[in-house]
Amino acid sequence: MEKVSAKTGVQPPVEIDGEPDPDSAVIVALGCNDKGVWADCREALEAALARFRTEGVDVVARSSWWRSAAWPDPTDPPFLNGVVIVRTAHDAHALMAALGRIEDAFGRQRSVANAPRTLDLDLIAYGRLSGDLDGLILPHPRAHQRLFVMGPVAEVAPDWRHPDSNETAATLAGAATVGTDATPVKDTRQC
Repeated sequence: MEKVSAKTGVQPPVEIDGEPDPDSAVIVALGCNDKGVWADCREALEAALARFRTEGVDVVARSSWWRSAAWPDPTDPPFLNGVVIVRTAHDAHALMAALGRIEDAFGRQRSVANAPRTLDLDLIAYGRLSGDLDGLILPHPRAHQRLFVMGPVAEVAPDWRHPDSNETAATLAGAATVGTDATPVKDTRQC
């Protein structure tokens, strides 16, 4: 299997026989706990997904939306989270820049750490890339601890393996210690 080149950051194709390949997956997490101008967080997240293509990012698989209490301050509004597996010609740094542009378009404010936000986009994994890539740390250094990330990853790619620990998404979801109240939302009217 072809791996991501650490030197160029070029991503191989994300599909094999039309199915997402967990080993080469580019995984982006989405979150919202401030609906901003949208009717609710679900609508905001769906609108964000619609913007991905304009930034050269194609969604090839997506999880359901998961609800959880805000972390670390559960008195903040609850979060709606999910993940997508994407295909893009962008290297990891260019993808982060594209995600930042989408956040900015959605009014993302960076005031204090963990403040409520209209949109939070995190690059969880870029294939098997691992380490500090000129300030971009991959895989996301805390994603494996968060059920609101690993639960959705396990939903769409249960056999995905963490580039460092080699544990599957399903195993990591079962061992997550942060956001353990996260559950998939069955009825989108609850979003």
